Amino acid sequence: MKKLESTLPNMVIVLVVVTALTSGLLAWVNNITAAPKAEQAKIKLNEGIKAVVDNDDAVIASTNTISQEVDGKTLDYVIYNVTDAAGNELGVAVESVTGGFGGDIKVLIGFSADGKVLGYTLLAHAETPGLGAKADKWFTAEGKGNIEGRQMDPANPLTVDKDGGDVASITASTITTRAFLSAVNNAYAAYTGADAVSSATEQAEEGAEETVEETEETANQ
Repeated sequence: MKKLESTLPNMVIVLVVVTALTSGLLAWVNNITAAPKAEQAKIKLNEGIKAVVDNDDAVIASTNTISQEVDGKTLDYVIYNVTDAAGNELGVAVESVTGGFGGDIKVLIGFSADGKVLGYTLLAHAETPGLGAKADKWFTAEGKGNIEGRQMDPANPLTVDKDGGDVASITASTITTRAFLSAVNNAYAAYTGADAVSSATEQAEEGAEETVEETEETANQ
C-alpha cells in the first residue's frame, strides 16, 4: 500500500477521520451506558428516599418541581410526595442543591407533614475528605450538628453557631455547614411555598477572610 504523503490536506483529512471515529465511538459508549446509569440513579434515589423518611416501604406517590430564586440564581427543587405501600402519607423528600466550599452539594431532605426534619442524605458533593465531607454524618442524630427531629420555621431558618444560631458547624468547615443549612432551609421553603433564604450570611469580605481562616484551620488539623 502506498504511504500517504505528509501534506497539509492529507493531515487535515486524517484528523477529520480520526475525530469522526472518536466522536462516533463516544456516542456509542454513551448510548449503551445511558440506561444502566439511569437505573443506578433511580435505585440511589429510591434508597435515599427510604432513608430520609426512615421507612423501608416508602414509595414515590407524586413528583413536583419548584423553582426558587436564591442570590440572583434560579434553582430547581424536586419535591417527592412519599407514602408507604398502603398509601399512607409519610411526608416529602426534597432534592436541594447549593454551592459548598469545593463545589455543589446535592442534598435529599425528608420532612414530615408538620414540618419536622425526618432525615437527610447527600446525593453528591465535592467537599474536602475528612472535613466538609463529614456533612454526610454530622447533622444526624449521632452527629454534633444534629438537625433530625428539628421543627422547621421559615421565619427562623437553621443557622450555624458562628452566625448566632444553634447548629454546630463542622470543624474547619463553616462554609460547608452554611451551604448545607442553606440547602435544608431552601428545600423547606420550596416545599411550603415560603421565600427562599439567602445563602450569604456574611459580607463578601468577611467570607473571604473566613476562607483564609478555614485554610489555616485545615493546615493545623
